[in-house]
Amino acid sequence: MVSLLAWHPAAAQDGTETLGGQPPAGAAASVKDFDYQIKYQRAFEAALWSLPMVQIYGFRRGAFNDLGAKENDIIAMSGTATPKLEAITANSTTPYIAAFTDLRKGPVVLDIPAASAEGSVYGQVVDAWQFTIADVGPAGLDKGKGGKLLFTPPGYTGNVPAGYIQVASPNYRISFAFRSVPAPGKGSADAYAYSKKLRMYYLSEAKNPPGQRFIDPRHERYATLPYYDERFFADLQEVISVEPVNPQDKVMMGMLTSLGIEKGKPFAPDEKTKQAMRQAAIDAWFYLQQWFDNIPKDKLYWPDRHYASLLMTDENRTFTFNYDDKVDLIGRAAEYFWCTYMPKMLTDRPATQYLMAMADKDGKLLEAGKLYKLDIPAEMPVKQFWALSVYNRATMSFIYTDQDRTTLSSYDLKTMKKNADGSVTIYVGPKAPDGMEANWIPTAGKRPLPAMRFYGGTDALNNKTFKMADFERIE
Repeated sequence: MVSLLAWHPAAAQDGTETLGGQPPAGAAASVKDFDYQIKYQRAFEAALWSLPMVQIYGFRRGAFNDLGAKENDIIAMSGTATPKLEAITANSTTPYIAAFTDLRKGPVVLDIPAASAEGSVYGQVVDAWQFTIADVGPAGLDKGKGGKLLFTPPGYTGNVPAGYIQVASPNYRISFAFRSVPAPGKGSADAYAYSKKLRMYYLSEAKNPPGQRFIDPRHERYATLPYYDERFFADLQEVISVEPVNPQDKVMMGMLTSLGIEKGKPFAPDEKTKQAMRQAAIDAWFYLQQWFDNIPKDKLYWPDRHYASLLMTDENRTFTFNYDDKVDLIGRAAEYFWCTYMPKMLTDRPATQYLMAMADKDGKLLEAGKLYKLDIPAEMPVKQFWALSVYNRATMSFIYTDQDRTTLSSYDLKTMKKNADGSVTIYVGPKAPDGMEANWIPTAGKRPLPAMRFYGGTDALNNKTFKMADFERIE
């Protein structure tokens, strides 16, 4: 065993020096500007810690700034999403519905229509941390029967009228994102009409609810993505200034004060702090990108394929990543880097499975400017439909292209060219092979992130006896 005296050169053998209490002899600080270094380090960790809340705040920011929305307005898209919905891994096969409210003004009522031959809604209501406080739809709190959900603010002790389903929110600002699912034989126009049955208003207005204002942003740019520069922290300040602090977050809240992020105080960082925050947000983005480039093998859905589930839960099958003895910041940041509005819990038979292609059949990362193909069998393990969407790996959002096509699905089979066995081959890349334009999703030179969506997955998918072919590079 090496003694501490032998290990520590500064400690004299004759006992004239203390054991410990200073660095080894000859050591020097690696940092020249400790003030900047502290700001940078805390900003980097804060970016990972706060990603779920900053990301969901982006939806509110974009709705209020880009669309002119206000509390309790309902955003209902008249058709499926286009790249103008700048959102993380959105779908473009069913129309979206969203809304935002602030419980500091009192409890809020969300009146949900029952699922019927006209349609249904499916989705989540989330708090300021983007943690689901209510699943809605046939598998949600309303069980497809509809009803009045009453969202109450932190510490609420007031009356809950008969006939309401109370949802106690841990935060003041909440939001929802639903999909309007067309009933059999119905289309997007029917789903849009059905979405307009929703109502949202303050409980204080329940005796005479105001006329519901709907906003259709389908042809407008709706920017929701996080800013990976100093603006990331301006958004963080917007959340911090409103919400209560969780006990597990007190240490981080203390560290944020060195960045000028503090509840009840204006956010006015000096130039050095802005520089540190800007670089930290940039580095957080690069760190998470390389995390996905080297995704842990246990995240792959099939060990011998290169797909990962978009819904990467914690060990409790939830999305809080909060354990009795720790909060898994890296796991949480990775999940919220590429996904929004997760369910409260992931079951063994989820209503929808999203499998993301992380590499080609040879294990090589998908590249920008290359052409890939995917063979989809005639019989897919779905009760409803399948859809292949392609995102920009840099942003996790849709790619702007001249064709405005982001997705091909089983609904498009009638216009796609089929193989002799009934299967179909889809091409993903900057240019379609000759004669295969109907089977092509353009990438416009962006690095692709393909998502294979299974709606109503069967047991063959859930027990993994079915295996999806990997993407194959052909040019």
